[in-house]
Amino acid sequence: MLKNLISVVDDDASLLRTTTFLIESLGFRAAGFESGELFLKSDQLHETSCVIVDVRMPGMSGLQLQSHLAALGCKIPIIFITAYDDNASRLRALQAGAVAFLGKPFTDEILLQTIRSALRGQLGGRKSLISLVDDDESIRRTTTLLIESFGFHAAAFESAESFLKSGQLQETSCLIVDIQMPSMNGLQLQSHLATAGYKIPIIFITAYDKEESRRQALQAGAVAFLGKPFNDELLLQALRAALRQDEGTAMTK
Repeated sequence: MLKNLISVVDDDASLLRTTTFLIESLGFRAAGFESGELFLKSDQLHETSCVIVDVRMPGMSGLQLQSHLAALGCKIPIIFITAYDDNASRLRALQAGAVAFLGKPFTDEILLQTIRSALRGQLGGRKSLISLVDDDESIRRTTTLLIESFGFHAAAFESAESFLKSGQLQETSCLIVDIQMPSMNGLQLQSHLATAGYKIPIIFITAYDKEESRRQALQAGAVAFLGKPFNDELLLQALRAALRQDEGTAMTK
């Protein structure tokens, strides 16, 4: 069976070399190009299963390459990588269909996760929906962008009540929820979902890591209990554990 070809487009020769080596070490074929123009002229264009592209490059930028591929009708999943992670570029890339938007340097684990997500999407796989409940608007915004950069769908809610009333409740594969919120708090939401028969895997996040709250959450079945601020890799590991649990629950239904 022919391995998937992952193409990398980056004007930084050292990063191009190390990323292609990393991709090959993960079990894929890899091809490297130092510009968007060279990739478009290559024989590998139509063999590529996923393209990893830098945002800022001389000549054609990564976002321009994304637009050009769309205009050609090439539906190659795109993972953006950048040392300049600005929200405007991230939003534009994701709204245009990018699988992920990763800041440099990225870990092997995060790259592998996003490549797998890209390949699942190419085969028609459904992206998991991750719902986030937090009353802090800045946390909702940044965490939603982070979730989407991993290749998942994301939905954000400012309260437990708004999540429970939403159409996304039934579709949610994993719930990330703050502990301390006005009205219904995270632990009360966990209890409410259990009483209603929902077996959604839950990841708790909190700026107030109290041992009693942690014990109560984990004893009631929470996948993880993360203190704010948490790093990208820790959240990704918790999400993967939650989605494995969700898949196991779905198989027993």
